[in-house]
Amino acid sequence: MAGTFWALVPPIVAIVLALITKETYSSLFIGIVVGSLFVGGFNLVDSLDTMISDGFIGAIADGWNAGIFMFLVLLGIMVALVNAAGGSAAFGRWAVKHVHTRTGAMLATFLLGVLIFIDDYFNCLTVGSVMRPVTDSHKISRAKLAYIIDATAAPVCMIAPVSSWAAAVSATAQDLDSGISGIQLFIRAIPYNFYSLLTIVFVIALSVLGFDYGPMAKAELAAARGELGALGNEDEQNVPRASIWDMLIPVIVLIICCIVGMMYVGGFWDGASLIDSFADTDASVGLPWGSIIAVMFTFVYLLCRRVISFKDATGCITKGFIAMVPAMLILTFALTLKNITGLLGAADYVAGLVEGAAAGLFSMLPAVIFLVALGLAFSTGTSWGTFGILIPIVLPVFQNNPDLLMIGISACLAGAVCGDHCSPISDTTIMASAGANVNHISHVSTQLPYALTVAGVSFVCYIIAGFIRSWAVCLLIGAAMILAVLFVMRSRARDAEA
Repeated sequence: MAGTFWALVPPIVAIVLALITKETYSSLFIGIVVGSLFVGGFNLVDSLDTMISDGFIGAIADGWNAGIFMFLVLLGIMVALVNAAGGSAAFGRWAVKHVHTRTGAMLATFLLGVLIFIDDYFNCLTVGSVMRPVTDSHKISRAKLAYIIDATAAPVCMIAPVSSWAAAVSATAQDLDSGISGIQLFIRAIPYNFYSLLTIVFVIALSVLGFDYGPMAKAELAAARGELGALGNEDEQNVPRASIWDMLIPVIVLIICCIVGMMYVGGFWDGASLIDSFADTDASVGLPWGSIIAVMFTFVYLLCRRVISFKDATGCITKGFIAMVPAMLILTFALTLKNITGLLGAADYVAGLVEGAAAGLFSMLPAVIFLVALGLAFSTGTSWGTFGILIPIVLPVFQNNPDLLMIGISACLAGAVCGDHCSPISDTTIMASAGANVNHISHVSTQLPYALTVAGVSFVCYIIAGFIRSWAVCLLIGAAMILAVLFVMRSRARDAEA
């Protein structure tokens, strides 16, 4: 079964069950069991050993995962502190007075997501905690908030030269014989990253046009009736002394500290340039490094402001941890499933698909690469793992064709982001659900039609790009297609209402 289509069966089982049953934990666990049976040759003892040793323990003991878990807990503590001190409630009151329309609330959420481009995890949880009071006041569903968060997380990070994603791509391509550095390759590929760029167009257009379709339309209709879809555990205290600065100052300090933390880990203060420090950083170290300083600052700042007692502040430590338990549990299951999928040789199977496709119509290859990357990222839940597998394969294929090289690399990165955006077992998708505090499967099912709409337009753009090789023309065609699709869908929605 290793290195064949069977390697993708366990995540497919988990994804299909999750979408059918709307239950995340059991679906992921069944996928893990199926994968463990495949790895263990249906020997119960060997399968159980695989599931525990290589699966769960491997996921929890991994240094990167441990750092991300720590970051989640610290962010949970900070959110609990700001809520208990009344900062969130004060920000919500301010937002109601200054953000007057639903469109304004959605665009403000989008803008904040674009501004926090440094890391997708950081983006999801920060934007979610800051903008929940704003979107709630305008009766925007938590599913819609989760989609906007998700759409400005990985897609924006993938076109930001200074981000943890740029660092990951640069590190993957750095040692390959491409003739240019990893960071240069990343920057030159940005204009052809149609999925990321068109997702931005889609979110802005959808917000301005003010309509929805598919499951999201039902979620928005329920929100108009007051059923926002929040999971609860959001006890915001109305403290008379609290002001919006009790939220803004901790968030600003968090952003600054996390950026400085990533620069420090990347060697900026040891003489590395700004770009090199982000290329060499480790987000699993830099983000906890910055967030723990920000949490300590917030603790002291709120005590000095006398908007929270010492007892209540220390109680937020356990509250913050408990609030993040669902996200951490889903993330643990998803990482375990990724480990087992790796043992089954999914990478070898996909590598064979791409190499086989290279023998066909050469100019169509970017579109094929986009689909392969999308499928791999969707089924494994990892975009970094996807472009880590595909970039070393794509580079030699286009080594004598520099124009198509940039398009092929961009197609690989765009497909990885798209699959990550759609997948229920993607860590970024899980973080977006946690940031909006919404049911995870509800987020996945409502955003899937939107992500697939942009994916379809992006696929057409890669077909065109393979022949005309002009990013500007392709991007204009893609943006026009996005607008045309939305106008058609809005017309159908109005006809249905009539």
